[in-house]
Amino acid sequence: MSASPVATAAAQSWTPLPYADLPRYDAHSLLPHWPRLHAGHALPPPPSGHPLADGWALYHNGEFERAAALGLAHGPDGLVLANQATAVYANYLEPRESVRLSMFRQVIERAGTQASAEPDNCHALYWQAYALGRYSQGISVARALAQGLGSKLKGALERVIELQPQHADAHVALAAFHAEVIDKVGALVGRMTYGVRAEMSVELFERGLELYPHSPSALMEYGRALLMLHGDARLGEATQLYEKAAALQPADAKERLDVELARAGLTD
Repeated sequence: MSASPVATAAAQSWTPLPYADLPRYDAHSLLPHWPRLHAGHALPPPPSGHPLADGWALYHNGEFERAAALGLAHGPDGLVLANQATAVYANYLEPRESVRLSMFRQVIERAGTQASAEPDNCHALYWQAYALGRYSQGISVARALAQGLGSKLKGALERVIELQPQHADAHVALAAFHAEVIDKVGALVGRMTYGVRAEMSVELFERGLELYPHSPSALMEYGRALLMLHGDARLGEATQLYEKAAALQPADAKERLDVELARAGLTD
């Protein structure tokens, strides 16, 4: 009998970050940079000397496997770290599709359980929504919508914004959801069935970038959305957004991965 994808993932090390040209942090040097590193979601920093500070340093250095393991070792307090490290790793670096989807399901389950127990925990809600979105893209957005995952994702992100109006990443994720649904089912069905609108997508992107203007992932998502919503008529604007993302100086491993994606997108 062959091993399950989850067992296979557990038996094999995660793919290491392929870049060395990024800032390095430890538990002490991390904290002064915390507001910049967490500008997208305003997560409070761990207390000085807390083991989770070491875990977050590992995350920002791109040691996602060690960061996730340390987060899981600290129970509910470490779940944001574990979920963020797992979801970001799965999205950017995991080469095996079945394992990637398994990782997203793990995050959906862990974050969803935490959100059920703590309905006002916007960080649990956000990572549940993030994983739902990436999982939906993996199985096809149309299939995910048919399974009701879109409504769950949209509701979680709207609740995050309600709880934390300065949550830039949630604005961007919800903006991308509006655009993806319209791209897949059309503007009329999207508005009537899922409550999505092109103008709302743009409004959410603009707000997200107002809150966090140096986010390479937000710039790229906005560029992709303009093409989904308007086609080649907005190719120039989309290209400018990718160029801006590609020119940013990354502050950590995830941003380094985003900048590389932006550069690759410009050469496609």
